[in-house]
Amino acid sequence: MNEHDSERIAGLLEAEGYVESNSAESADVVVLNTCCIRENADNKLYGTLGNLKSIKERSNPDMQIVVGGCLAQKDKELIQQKAGHVDVVFGTHNVHRAAELIQTARDSGPITEIWDEADADDSEAFASALPARRETDYAGWLTIQVGCDNSCAFCIVPSVRGVEISRPPEDIVAEAERLARDGVTEITLLGQNVNSYGRDISLAARRAGSDVRIRPMFADLLRSVGSIEGIRRVRYTSPHPKDMTLDVYEAMAETDSVVPHLHFPLQSGSDSILAAMHRGYTGERFLSKLALARETIPDVAITTDIIVGFPGETDDDFEQTMAVAAAAEFDNAYTFIFSPRPGTEAAEFTDRFVDQDVAVERYERLRTVIQRSALAKNVARVGRVEEVVVEGPSKKNPAEMSGRTRHNKIVHFESALLKPGTYVNVLINDATAQWLRGDLVEIAHRASHRTRLPLAN
Repeated sequence: MNEHDSERIAGLLEAEGYVESNSAESADVVVLNTCCIRENADNKLYGTLGNLKSIKERSNPDMQIVVGGCLAQKDKELIQQKAGHVDVVFGTHNVHRAAELIQTARDSGPITEIWDEADADDSEAFASALPARRETDYAGWLTIQVGCDNSCAFCIVPSVRGVEISRPPEDIVAEAERLARDGVTEITLLGQNVNSYGRDISLAARRAGSDVRIRPMFADLLRSVGSIEGIRRVRYTSPHPKDMTLDVYEAMAETDSVVPHLHFPLQSGSDSILAAMHRGYTGERFLSKLALARETIPDVAITTDIIVGFPGETDDDFEQTMAVAAAAEFDNAYTFIFSPRPGTEAAEFTDRFVDQDVAVERYERLRTVIQRSALAKNVARVGRVEEVVVEGPSKKNPAEMSGRTRHNKIVHFESALLKPGTYVNVLINDATAQWLRGDLVEIAHRASHRTRLPLAN
């Protein structure tokens, strides 16, 4: 979500006549768009601000330093108090005002503007409604919803992103159609809890006197976006297991462009820890929903998130997580050792914190289970022909090209240079837990997106 916001901020600045700088030393404006979900976000921010202060004082006194995003939303006036050389601070709800705030600061001096919530009636509250400078021409993010109505004990998102507000479906489809006309072939639908999309829209309609049934509308949206001509792949992130329903699985199975990849965050396999996290499901319920996904969506790949060492996690709790992870047979997992985020409920559970050495040992054991299932899933794809969208030359071997399958698996293959966004068919002949390797069979679709030309200074 923050990366998408960054593309929109860059788009707003380009619309005002700015061009990308090659270095901070030569920049008129440096924007740091922060995310406080990651560990040590504060330290990284203030360390970078210290470096920029030195550059500003040494060689570029007119440089404007701008801080936006989740950490700005959380800390509000604190940033300018701790780093007085910052010119602009804005939060997650007024991204669309970034260029205006920068100009205001240039004319009138430093400014902090933090809105407590997004304006549900303002279309620009959704980053996707703004101009963008996409880093990847063939792929685009599309915000369908901002905010979150859940109360997960470990998560700062509701505090910095606010309540759930769904973007009108007609606006989303219109934006997806514009992306397709621009040559985008892969769209990722973004939201903090995408599969509850539209529940607030139907609730508002009900309150206005309509007899509409209050329900999520995500499955409908998948079908609508997936039917747009030119869109070859539709992804989404991230759903919440407690809100996942059969109609979403059916939409995935029946809409050709919706990829057979489901990111399904487990977080823990222990019922007591899941309750402490306020996740709204049990380990057994999670596995039953996973089984339904595999019954409904042919050849679906499942990835997940798991937190190890959540406050109060006992050896038995962790063993339950290991058991659920083994039963789930994930294609991959993002695993984390719990670290407290100031402002979250779990950060206050100091008397229940798990010893770091214990958490690290558990983490390594869990990674072994995840790597085992990831390897098995990838080895099972040897001998198959996979459709791969080219991302560019391999970082480790420039003689190879790299790309991703519909299941979001990395594939390396030998080929002459191909334009990113080209779709090829590759016969898989080797696999590790992290990647696949194969031989190019044919080019299925050549990239047709517009090529961005560098602007002269």
